[in-house]
Amino acid sequence: MADEERPGAEDFLPERRDLESLRAAAPGCRGCELYRDATQVVFSEGAPRASIVLVGEQPGDREDEEGAPFVGPAGRILDKALADAGIDRDAIYLTNAVKHFRFHRQGKRRIHEKPAVGNIVACHPWLEAELAAVDPAVVVCLGATAARSVLGRPVRIQAERGRIQESADGRAVLVTTHPSALLRQRDDPGWDAAYDAFVTDLATAAKSANG
Repeated sequence: MADEERPGAEDFLPERRDLESLRAAAPGCRGCELYRDATQVVFSEGAPRASIVLVGEQPGDREDEEGAPFVGPAGRILDKALADAGIDRDAIYLTNAVKHFRFHRQGKRRIHEKPAVGNIVACHPWLEAELAAVDPAVVVCLGATAARSVLGRPVRIQAERGRIQESADGRAVLVTTHPSALLRQRDDPGWDAAYDAFVTDLATAAKSANG
């Protein structure tokens, strides 16, 4: 049940549900409390009829400042992995399960906080409308928050990653890790293997999308 802080986004969506109308309406969303502290809504970018949609968790600090998804350090890892998987970033559609940055302050720094389930649920109408408008062949969920939003249930990434499965509404879905997880592993001995697995997952999605 919605509460006063998280009434949900449905009432803020436009009557017309094409991407241009959705993007124009998104800054007015008050579906959860995150809009109060975020600099701006971060909606999406990419090809409007993309065969692959990548769904992340939420904007980070850089994304919140610039108003575009995946432009920070994790985005640079994603860009490299997409190239290594043979995927043109300009040909896909990039968005997030939650459209505002959730954080807490530590001095002058803004520290990422994982969105609450209530934030994911409140923001889901935006993602649902985006997927309906783009109608991709495959949806790639980057991390557990994205997977929960798309599949509507908790997901253990390592148990489900790398295979094509079907969502409740019949969409082909592939679950993989979020590039920010790779960023945190950058100095670990297993980083190369983790990165290669991520590229393999993206290549699997591309193969599925191309039939």
